[in-house]
Amino acid sequence: MLRFAIITDIHGNAPALEAVLQDISQQGTRRIVCLGDAVGIGPDSNRVLELLAAWPDIALVSGNHDLALVAASRKEPPPPGNAAERAHHEWLAERIRPEYVEWISRWPLAITETAGEVKMLFTHYHAGEHEQELFAPVDVNPSLAGLEQRYANERYGLVAFGHHHVVHHFVSPSAVYINPGSLGCPHGPEPVARYGIVSVADGQVHTELRVIPYDNKAFLRSYKELDVPDAEHILRIFHGAGPE
Repeated sequence: MLRFAIITDIHGNAPALEAVLQDISQQGTRRIVCLGDAVGIGPDSNRVLELLAAWPDIALVSGNHDLALVAASRKEPPPPGNAAERAHHEWLAERIRPEYVEWISRWPLAITETAGEVKMLFTHYHAGEHEQELFAPVDVNPSLAGLEQRYANERYGLVAFGHHHVVHHFVSPSAVYINPGSLGCPHGPEPVARYGIVSVADGQVHTELRVIPYDNKAFLRSYKELDVPDAEHILRIFHGAGPE
């Protein structure tokens, strides 16, 4: 049996990631697949990347914020759809360790693996095959019918994705499509971090969605203390709260 965790959209939130990594360890799961947007929005990028780099068995794909951070660090144009966040990504680029920028630049846009008879796709979002198409147009309300049509010729048994911060979980007789929800952006007054556990055995895919509470008080305060660009907007839209 293959068993692994899927995490996505950490968005620079170190305390949320620490809580999830502790729970993953307690679940006896060693392998992690991270589906992108490890950095951006939150100010803890160095700590988040330190935690990810230290995990013994991890695979990572790029999200739009990861690509935008690399572009800002290299003084290159932002990827499509991320021009509005340029000041924020430049602020992060000034603070992130150079070796982490180089590491992120090597993350692929998608990973495919096979477990027995089950073909699996891991991606941040599935709008196109090329970087300039990957995140736009984006279907804000994906459906089982739409996903099955999109992947009709691929015969994936599992498609794991992120990008939208809410949970999507569709199961058909032939495939499972899962977005476990944002790990780092709870979208509400209660600080919870979301992730998924996937088990593949005898050609069948089984999934579990987990919700882990954590303390976010110091994290929210850090937006003001560090003078993070667009802090009020980020806190209102992505955390549903402000610093105390």
